[in-house]
Amino acid sequence: MSAKEEFIAIFQETVKREGAEALLDYLEHKSDFFEAPASARYHSAYRGGLCEHSLNVYHCLKDYLARERVAELYGLEYSEESIALVSLLHDVCKIGCYKPGTRNVKGADGKWQSVPTFHYEDPLPYGHGEKSVYIVNGFLRLSREEAMAIRWHMGFSGPEDNRLVGHAFTQYPLSFALSIADMEASYFLEEENKDG
Repeated sequence: MSAKEEFIAIFQETVKREGAEALLDYLEHKSDFFEAPASARYHSAYRGGLCEHSLNVYHCLKDYLARERVAELYGLEYSEESIALVSLLHDVCKIGCYKPGTRNVKGADGKWQSVPTFHYEDPLPYGHGEKSVYIVNGFLRLSREEAMAIRWHMGFSGPEDNRLVGHAFTQYPLSFALSIADMEASYFLEEENKDG
């Protein structure tokens, strides 16, 4: 099963709220979601990387929430639909932002050579997590906890005031869990482009 097929299967099995079909149609037929990279030069910086990254985050979030300590001591319990929504859609803000191009790197022989890369050009500069929330809410209604999870999924690695991140994590624990899953996928599961 391809990453795209797995994504669609999970989405269709778990996301049942009004607007889900229109959102999936947008992702599949009216955007570059399934072809886009997840970054220009770092994790999953290749064609189809955004879909693969989203799936990795989904599986990491499922595993994190299944931990006995997380479920029993912290009391974190979310529906399959919420888990799928926040993990699969946290980075839809990257749709339409990565343009293929080239850059020059020095080869092993010391000579410059042109290599393929992606250049980031955001046609809707609305922020990162907040842009994903904006896009998703255009199709279906997210709960406040889901919206906060997507908004704050960058955690302390984003440019925001750390106090705001901490407050969001405390008030909306799904945002903390999604942030952990995103970091695990990015730093442990996905290859960084070694040229950059």
